[in-house]
This record gives sequence, C-alpha cells and structure tokens, in this order.
Amino acid sequence: SCLQTSLSIWGWGSLGVVLFLVTFGPFAIFYFAFYILCFVGGGFAVTLLFGKSNSEKYLEQCEHSFLPCTSVGIPKCIEEMKREARPIKIDRRLTGANIIDEPLQQVIQFSLRDYVQYWYYTLSDDESFLLEIRQALQYALVQFSARSKETDWQPYFTTRLVDDFGTHLRVFRKAQQRIAEKGDQMKDQAEELVDTFFEVEVEMEKEVCRDLVCTSPKDEEGFLRDLCEVLLYILLPPGDFQNKIMRYFVREILSRGILLPLINQLSDPDYINQYVIWMIRDSNCNYEAFMNIIKLSDNIGELEAVKDKASEELQYLRSLDTAGDDINTIKNQINSLLYVIKVCDSRIQRLQSGKEIDTVKLAANFGKLCTVPLDHILVDNVALQFFMDYMQQTGGQAHLFFWMTVEGYRVTAQQQLEVLQSRQKDGKHQTNQTKGLLRAAAFGVYEQYLSEKASPRVNIDDNLVAKLAETLNHEDPTPEIFDDIQRKVYELMLRDERFYPSFKQNVLYVRMLAELDMLKDPSFRGSDDGEGESFNGSPTGSINLSLDDLSNVPSDETVQLHAYISDTGVCNDHGKTYALYAITVHRRNPNSEETWKTYRRYSDFHDFHMRITEQFENLANILKLPGKKTFNNMDREFLEKRKKDLNAYLQLLLNPEMMKASPALAHYVYDFLENKAYSKGKGDFARKMDTFVNPLRNSMRNVSNAVKSLPDSLAEGMTKMSDNMGKMSERLGQDIKQSFFKVPPLIQKTCSDPDHCRVAAPIDDNVDDNIPLRVMLLLMDEVFDLKERNQWLRRNIKNLLQQLIRATYGDTINRKIVDHVDWMTSPEQVADAVKRFRDAFWPNGILAETVPRRDKAIRMRTRVAGKTKLLEVMPDELKHIIGAETTRKGILRVFEMFQHTQLNKRMVYVFLERFLETLFPQNKFHELFNKLHSRSKQMQRYKQRLHSTQAPSLQK
Repeated sequence: SCLQTSLSIWGWGSLGVVLFLVTFGPFAIFYFAFYILCFVGGGFAVTLLFGKSNSEKYLEQCEHSFLPCTSVGIPKCIEEMKREARPIKIDRRLTGANIIDEPLQQVIQFSLRDYVQYWYYTLSDDESFLLEIRQALQYALVQFSARSKETDWQPYFTTRLVDDFGTHLRVFRKAQQRIAEKGDQMKDQAEELVDTFFEVEVEMEKEVCRDLVCTSPKDEEGFLRDLCEVLLYILLPPGDFQNKIMRYFVREILSRGILLPLINQLSDPDYINQYVIWMIRDSNCNYEAFMNIIKLSDNIGELEAVKDKASEELQYLRSLDTAGDDINTIKNQINSLLYVIKVCDSRIQRLQSGKEIDTVKLAANFGKLCTVPLDHILVDNVALQFFMDYMQQTGGQAHLFFWMTVEGYRVTAQQQLEVLQSRQKDGKHQTNQTKGLLRAAAFGVYEQYLSEKASPRVNIDDNLVAKLAETLNHEDPTPEIFDDIQRKVYELMLRDERFYPSFKQNVLYVRMLAELDMLKDPSFRGSDDGEGESFNGSPTGSINLSLDDLSNVPSDETVQLHAYISDTGVCNDHGKTYALYAITVHRRNPNSEETWKTYRRYSDFHDFHMRITEQFENLANILKLPGKKTFNNMDREFLEKRKKDLNAYLQLLLNPEMMKASPALAHYVYDFLENKAYSKGKGDFARKMDTFVNPLRNSMRNVSNAVKSLPDSLAEGMTKMSDNMGKMSERLGQDIKQSFFKVPPLIQKTCSDPDHCRVAAPIDDNVDDNIPLRVMLLLMDEVFDLKERNQWLRRNIKNLLQQLIRATYGDTINRKIVDHVDWMTSPEQVADAVKRFRDAFWPNGILAETVPRRDKAIRMRTRVAGKTKLLEVMPDELKHIIGAETTRKGILRVFEMFQHTQLNKRMVYVFLERFLETLFPQNKFHELFNKLHSRSKQMQRYKQRLHSTQAPSLQK
C-alpha cells in the first residue's frame, strides 16, 4: 500500500508540472522565483527604514532626558583658533656680543627665507611654525655659544689641529710609497691612490676609517644628518627635540643647506689652488720655477693646458703689426712660447711612452760627476748627512765623529778661555774650576775615541796618541791639543780608498749632489729620435750640461765657454724697478756648438761674486766687481758704464788661466750662466741680518755639528758650560766626564712602529713645552720626511729652530701664541668669520647660485700656477739646510695631497670631529664617530685580516 501511495504522489506531481509548463510556458518557474525574491526584499527594506526612523526619535528623546550637558571647552578652543594669532616675542641676543649677534641673525633670517618660507607659504599663512623654528635655532646657538666660551681652544689650535694635519700628510706619504712599491701602471692612479690612502688610514687609526663618508655622497649625507641630529639633541630643549617635524626641518637645513655645501667648497682642489695663489699673490712668478714645474709634471692634462694657452698667445703675438723696438720684445716672447710648447710636447711624449727615467740611478752610471771637496762636505749640513751615512755603512764613523767632536771641543774651549780671561780682568778667579772642566772634556774625548777601551777606536799613529796622553797628564788642556791627531784623521778620510774616494763613487754621493742642486737631469738631454731637448735654456740653445760636463775638473780642454753682455734694459715688476743685463753665452764642443741668452740683475752678479770669493779666497784680490750706486742708478749713461765694467769682469772670470788656477770654479760659473733664474746663495733675509746669521752659521757648523754628535748628556753639559760659565759646579763636571762613556743615540724612535702611528706621540725631549718649536719640527718632519733621514740632521734643524725662535721672540713666545689664539677666538674675529660666511652664501642678501665648474684647462693651469707659486715662495735658506731636492719634493707632495677631493674631505671631517670633541668633552663624541664610521668597508676588511692573522696564534 505504501508503494502504491508513493507512485500515486509522483504521478500526480508529474502531471501537475506538465500541466503547469503547458499552460504557462518553460520560463514560468524563473518568473515565479523572481516574484518571491522581490516580495522578501521589499518586506526587509520597509522594516529597516521604519526601524531606523523610530530608533533616531527614541535616541533623541533619551539624550535630552538622561545625558548631562556638553563641556564649554571645545567651543572656546574653536573660538581661540578663529582669533588672530598674537606675535611671539623672540630674544635676539645669542652670544652676548652685538657684533656677532647681528650677522648671525641675518644668517638665520636668510636660511629660513630661502629654505623654508618659499614653500611653506604655499601651504599655510600661519607664521607660528616659522617662529618656533627660529626660536629653536636661536636656542641652539645660545647653547653653542655658552659651550664655546667655556672651552680652552689653545690645545686645539696648537696641538690637535697640527697633529691631525701631520697625520693626514703621513698617511698620504705612506700611500704614495706603497703605490711606488707596487709599480702598477694599469690601474687608474688617482683611484688607486684614494683606495691605498684609506687602507693606510685604517692601519694607522686602528679604530676608524672614513672612506664611506668621503667617497659615497649618499653615506656622506646620512653621516651629516646623524651628526646634526646628535647636535640638536645636545643643544635643543627636550620638548623641541621631541617635535619630529620641526627637528627634521632644522636637521635638513643644517646638513644639506649649510654644512654639505661648505664642506664641498672647502674640499674642492680648484678652490684650494685659487686660495693658495691668492695667499701668496705678492710673490712674483719665477721663470725657473715655472719651467721646473713643467719638466717635472706627471699630469698630461696640465701639460696640454699650458701648451694650448701658449699656442693661443703665440697666435696673438704673430698677428700683431709692430715696428721699431717692439719687434725684438715680441720676438723674444715668441721664442719663449715656442720653447714652452716644445718642452710640453716632449714631456707629453715621454709620459705617454712610459719612458720615465730615475735621475739618480741614471746619474750613478756616469763616470764623472761634480766634485765636492771633503772640507766643503764637512761644513755643509746637507752634504755631511750623506757622508755620515756612508761612513756608518763602511764602519768609519768613529773617524768622522772624532773630527766633529774635536771641532766642538775647540770652539767650546776657546769660548771658555775667553770668558775666563774677561773674568780675571774683572777680578773674579775661577781658573781651577774652568781648567778642571776643560780637562774633563779633553779626557772624555780621549777615552771615547783614542784609548784602548774605546769602541770603535780611531786607528791612528800610536806615537801621536801616546804624546797626547802625556800632554793630558802633565799639562793644562788647550783648544789646539787635538789638532795634530785631527789633521791625521782628516788626511786618512781624504786619502783612504774606503772613505772619501769610494764615497764619490757611491749612490749616496749622487743623492748628495741632487740635494745640493748640483745634479742635472740627463733624461732631458735629448729624445729617443735624436731631436735635442733643452732642460734649462731657450729655443736657440741649451745650457743643459751632461753629467760629464758637470765635473768641475775640466779634463776636456777643448770645451770653450765665452760670454758677454749684449744688451741692457730696465724692468718694472710690481712697482719695483731694476736693471737687467742680457748675457749671450757661447759653448763650443768638438762636436757641437750652443748659444743661448740668460738675464741677470746686478744683485745676481753681487751674490755670485760673494759666493766665489768665499769659496776661493785668492779670487778676492783678482776679481773686482763694480760698486753699488744708490741714487740715479737707472740712468742710461750709468747703465752703459756698468755694462762695460761687468763685461770686463766676465772676461777676466772666463779667462782660461783663471779656470785652470781654480778648477772647482767651473761649476759656479756654469750655474751662473745657465738660462734660468739665478739661485742666490744668500737670500734677502740673510743679507739684512748678517749680524745674526753669521754667528748662527758658525754655531751650526762648529758647535752643533760636533757637540750634537756626542752623547746627549755631554752635548747638554758642554752647551751649559758655554752659556753659564759662572754657574758651573763640580757636579756638572762629573756629569760631563761620565757622559763620555755612553754610546751616542743616532736614532731615537718615538713610537714602537713609527711607520704606522699618529704624529700625536711626543716628538722629542724638551719640545712639547715649546709650542712653535713643536709645530715647526712636526711639520718639517712630515713635509720633508726628516724622520726617515739621518737623526743628526734633525737635531741640527731642531737646534737651528730653537735659536731662531729665541732670537726672534725670546722666552715669551708661548705667551704670545696663547694671546694669538685668544685673539683668533675674540668676538671681533668670530664676527668677521660669520660675515665672510654670510657674504659667501648670500652676497648682497641674495642666495648665491651654484658656481659652475670651471673648464678643465683653466683648472689645470691654476694647478701649474699654484705649484709655481709654492716653489717660488720657498726661501733659499731652507734649501741650504735640508737640501734642494728634499725641499722640492716636500712642497710638491703637500700640493699633490690637496688635489684629491676625497682626501680633502677626509681632512675637513677630521678637523670637524676634533672640533666637536673639544667643544663637547663630556658627550663621548669619539665613541660616537667610531660608531658612525663602523660601516666602512676598509674597516671591515682590516678586521678580517687582523682576525685571520691572529687565528693561527690562538690555535697554537
């Protein structure tokens, strides 16, 4: 029955569906579903709208019935915001000095105007934000000013600044040496120098390297942002610093608007070169210095820039239509320009071909060099250091030290006996005390060099030594007591093949000639294709003597030299009027003949005459130079008369018999007649201060050369004996006697590894207390690399600097330096610096436009001019003290250091870091900078190398 019922339901259901479809169609079911959906949706919408309206009415009734009244604070706040903002009063006092506050306020106003206001007013007219920024800046400046007044700036300017500059120069010098040792010509030299520089920096600094900040603009901006944010944290009140928007604005203004442009300008090599030229603008450009720079330049860009400018000037001169006397002047200018172009072309070809020649190595292969007599070597500081190095190599230093010690003893003994005689005239008797001290000194010399205990001992005739011992035991010592033995030692050094004869064949002798500026560069004698190239001369000829020609013993008598004054003129150079004499020189060899012109002033003749008469005393009675004339010395008649007299002087000087009588005279004559600016033996300073320089020179040659070569305690004792004879005591005599048994410390190291340490280590005893001596000695050490050379020379220079400082300033020099530092930090000087900063960034109150980078050729010519100026300003006295070659290399090294932007930035950042460490000593800026520079790639590589070298030792 159930089955029948189920079938009945399905049957009737199917029938209903069929009838529904037949009646209403196949889509009727969809219509039916749509109708149902619309019915349900409409009911839901009606219910929602009705419920919402009823709910709002109910809530409104509840609010008025149950909730409390609203607060009056919100309407009042809205009312205050609608009112006009009252002006904020800002105290315009910043530093307490009106002369500083006024330009500082202008700098703040200009900064806000040009970096904030120009875009802020497009967003809002409300000035309260601008006033808040201004107030924050002023508060920071007030705090900065207060810190500055509490800081002692004297150590920063006299110690830290100098040490940092010396360290920077040392790193640069070590980087150059490391590149020279590699000898890799394939890589870009500038890029390799920068990489090597920072490698050396991390090795020297150990804890920090600034390569990222100096080479990556992105990292540099990040460093300045972090630094400015730290400064704002220190200087701003906490509430203002927590305001991120204002803090970021101030940070960006300081870092990108002020510090970054300032650092970029100070680091620009072209800006530094222009500043150098401006600093020494009063110095006249020297032809010899200019040509030396061209011939020594290793930068093809410099040479091409000079060549292009010379070609341009040459075209202009050739286009002129002149007649009369101007023709000769223009011809001389054209010849000079042609010669400059020729030298530039030859130098460019040599650099491009890679055929650079080491002058010293090449000269060492030549058989004949300029001969410098032994007696001249022993009294010349520069020459003596090389001879001393050679004698130490050969084991003959005892002979040289003995000779120098006896010289010092003789001078000291003579001084003490003169003092004794004067005291005896005054009725003061100290005969026994003085003689006892002299006897102690004489015995000390004997024991150290001549006795059986001496090590090393001077090997000399035993009879002379025994005679000396007899004299010392039975007679009072005299200044001449060692003269016989000293004479024998001198002859031994002069004749023995181990000493002076072999020294003349050693490379040290060639280096000595280079330092004395007596060695010419044979690489400029001619090019590989046989075309002649003058080193020192004009287009018409060359005075460049080969190394054979430089021998002052003219073995080739067929070489003839003739000279006469062909013309006279009057020159006006920067307001100075002087006469100039044109000397035409003919030099004839068996295979060639050369002609050139050189120009000399009367002062050059006078200096030359003084030099040769000092060296060759017999010439003083033969050669007579025309006398000076103070007034009317530019008259034409007088100049013609002087020309005639100088011609007679030249003819007598060049007489073959004169040259044979004084063979060493030839070198001085060749040097005087070369076509270059004459290097005077005595500078203007020495001429005006002969009364000071002559005693100083005698002291340097005698006392310093001898006494300083003794042990330090002996040298100090003998010096005190000379200066304070009346205060001598028996104790000092015992100190002198004991000091003779000590070995002289020829080399004193101030650092366990001097090649990789900062220069802040103590330089020497009794130097740190003397500020100017410390500064000058430190700079000379680093600029001229004196620590790598003979310590004897360095002690001599130290002694000379001490005497110069005492003679110039006395014992008040430190006080004067402190006063000068106070003057530098005075309100007047600070105000002047702020004004210069304001005028540089906002000339006439308008933001300065970015200065376009100057053309490369102009920048290259500026480099040449800067180097020329630096070489020209160096005094001749400095060359005579440390050597011409060392002076030239040192000056050019300093100039080259400033030609790399990345290295200049490093120096600026070091100065900035030391400045902040001095200004905020309690804020641990040193640790902060180490952290900021910790991402340095060089630092990471250094730590890896250090770890790799330490790992094996730790395993063991």
